[in-house]
Amino acid sequence: MILICRKDKEKVYEAIRAGKIDTAEMSFPNLIDDILLIMKKQGLTDLLAQALTDKRRDNSHIPFHILLCLAVAAKLKCKTSLTDVPFAVTEAELLAELGWNIWDNERDVNEGLFSESVMRKLLAKYKSEEWVSFYNDYVQKHLIKKLDIQPCVHILDCTKILVNLDNENYENSSVVKIDGENMRGYKLGVLRGVLDDSGIAEEVVFGTLKTHDMEQCRQMLTNTSCFHEHDILINDRGFLSREMTNYLKTVRKVDTYIPAKENMILYQDAVKLATTSGKWQKHPNPKRKEQEIQLVTGVGPLWESDEPEKDVPINACVVHDKKTDNYFVFMTTDTSRTARQIINTYELRPEIEEDFRQMKDFWKLEDFKSTKYNYITYHIIMTLVGYLYFQIYKNLDEGKRYSGKSLPVVVKNYKETRPKAVILYAGQYFGIFSFLEFLQIYAECTLEVRRLLDPILAKV
Repeated sequence: MILICRKDKEKVYEAIRAGKIDTAEMSFPNLIDDILLIMKKQGLTDLLAQALTDKRRDNSHIPFHILLCLAVAAKLKCKTSLTDVPFAVTEAELLAELGWNIWDNERDVNEGLFSESVMRKLLAKYKSEEWVSFYNDYVQKHLIKKLDIQPCVHILDCTKILVNLDNENYENSSVVKIDGENMRGYKLGVLRGVLDDSGIAEEVVFGTLKTHDMEQCRQMLTNTSCFHEHDILINDRGFLSREMTNYLKTVRKVDTYIPAKENMILYQDAVKLATTSGKWQKHPNPKRKEQEIQLVTGVGPLWESDEPEKDVPINACVVHDKKTDNYFVFMTTDTSRTARQIINTYELRPEIEEDFRQMKDFWKLEDFKSTKYNYITYHIIMTLVGYLYFQIYKNLDEGKRYSGKSLPVVVKNYKETRPKAVILYAGQYFGIFSFLEFLQIYAECTLEVRRLLDPILAKV
C-alpha cells in the first residue's frame, strides 16, 4: 500500500510517545548523495521538471522532478541501465529533502523505489529532439539564471559517439571511414562555457556521425542565447568558415579564436612574415620551453570569403617549435590582442577534450543498453546533466578542494561531511533526526517501539 507522507517531526514525536511507529531508515552520507543534496539546496533539482513537459498518465503520484533527479543520480553513480534508476538514491535524508514523500509499506527498499517499467514507459513518450531541448532549456533558461553565472569564454567542439560497427540496429547511426578505419556511431556537439575552476556544457546538438562538425553546429552558432557582446569563442580546425567567422564578429559581436591549416595561404604567408621579421618572444606556457611566439597583423585579406568586402580583420599568433622546426598559426578577429594573449586564450581549448575523455572513460557515455535513438539520447543527456552537477559542485565552496580532479579521484578521497541521520515514519508523517536525537528517542521509547528501532541500531 502506498502512503503519502508529510515531513513533521512534532507529529512523529507524538506518535512515538503514544508507542506508535511504522518504520525507520538509516541515512549513510556518500559523495554522490552529497552532491545532489547541494544541488537541491542550490535550487537546481526542482528546476529539472520545468524544462521538460510531464507526459505521464500513470504513476503521477511520483513527483516528476524526482524521477528526473533519480535518472541523473544513476549517471553520477556510473549506472547506465534503466533498471538502476529506482535504486539510484536510497539514502533516506536525501530522498526526504528532494521531496520523496511516498512510503510503500509493501515494498522493500532493496526492491527499488518503484518499478523499472515506470522509466521505460516514461522514455517511450519522448523523442530524441525533446531530450536535447530539455538539456538546453534547463541550462540556459533555469540553471544559469539560478546560479547567476554568464560565461564570456566559450569552447566549441564535437566528439564521436561510437557503437558496434557490425550492429545495424542502432537507429540513425551512420558509418564513416576515419583514418582508414570504418566506424559506426553518432556525433555530439558541445558549446562549453568556461567558469573559474571548471566549465559547463551550455548547449548541445546530437546527430549522425557523417555530418561535418560545422554543419552539425551551424544552427547553434547562429541562434544560441549563450553568446553576448564581446564574448570569445574558441574553435578547432573543424569549424574553419570565413562566412561564420564574419557572422559571429559582425552580427553576434563575438570574437573567434581558431587555428589555420597548413594548406591555407594565410598560414603560409603568416609564417613567412614571422620568420622574416624574427621578433620572437618566449612562449608564456612554462611547459613549452622549446617554443616561441610572434604576432602577425593584418592577415585578413589572405583568407577570403565569397564576399571579400564583408571580411572582418584578422590577426594571428605564429608559434615556432624550435625542437621540431614546426610552425602553428592561431587566428583571431580580436585585433587588440597581443601574441601572448592570443595563445593564452587558445590554450583553454583542451579543457573540452578533457571533458569528453572523462565522460567516455569514467562516466560510460558510450555504454548503451538499447539501440533505440531516444534511449541513446536520453542516456547521453542525463550523463551530461550528471557531469554538469559535478562541475558545478567543484566550483562551489563545498567542492573547491576537488578542483581539477576527476570523479574517481574525488570518490577515492571523499570524506563524510554530514553526520548519520535516521528517518522515522509514523502514519502520514515522517521526520529526520540526527543519530544523537535518535539515541535519545530510543532511550525514552517503550519496549515495543524499541523492537521496531533495533534494526536501525544494528546497521551502525
